[in-house]
Amino acid sequence: MSVVLAKARQALAAGPLLSRIAAAVFGGYALAALTSVAAVALPMSRTEAVFTGLLLSFVIYTLAVIWVFAVRSATRAWAGLVVVAVPLLLAAWTVWKGHGAA
Repeated sequence: MSVVLAKARQALAAGPLLSRIAAAVFGGYALAALTSVAAVALPMSRTEAVFTGLLLSFVIYTLAVIWVFAVRSATRAWAGLVVVAVPLLLAAWTVWKGHGAA
């Protein structure tokens, strides 16, 4: 019975780490994708905006991974990703609705 409890405690201890890994992989990808779409709303030619979004997406993904493992808790990591995602989502929404820069 104590072996089962020890394994359960070990699994619970790995929860925050697994949450951070998921935030880095999936949250970072989501931010990078939103950045690349939101960049099309920039006031420049569409070709330049797409290229800018592509380059920025690599920077954003790298910073998201660093952020997730630098903060004190997994909750703060997810909260930080959401805070950054909201303005990007609003900018990307204008592109999706067809009101982005031409």
